[in-house]
Amino acid sequence: MAISFNNALGIHQYTVGVRERNAEMISSNIAQANTPGYKAKGLDFKTALQAASSGADIHLSRTDGRHIPASRAIIGETLYRIPTQPDTGDGNTVDVDLERNLFMQNQIRHQASLDFLGGKFKSMTKAIKGE
Repeated sequence: MAISFNNALGIHQYTVGVRERNAEMISSNIAQANTPGYKAKGLDFKTALQAASSGADIHLSRTDGRHIPASRAIIGETLYRIPTQPDTGDGNTVDVDLERNLFMQNQIRHQASLDFLGGKFKSMTKAIKGE
């Protein structure tokens, strides 16, 4: 009998990738906190998770036949955050304290998904071994 990882792992196999993309976006915001005119970006987690779990593909044009075609990837619309602080005059909308809090929250949820997946794999290993 074959093991269906989609059935065994559920949505958590996709949340890890979306959380990683979210962490990259938040860390980019923090890195650009002093860049004039930079607009803080965000990710709609629910939409990105639906796109990742639906098996949506991205389509990129190839300029050379030797390029590797794009395959399944985590996609999600990049959105701009509504500023939570007054403009300092340079047009930058990054609130470093907010971004740090969002980063920590994202990392806690990312670790929870990893722990859940680890438990699932441990259970499947025990089942295979007959323990």
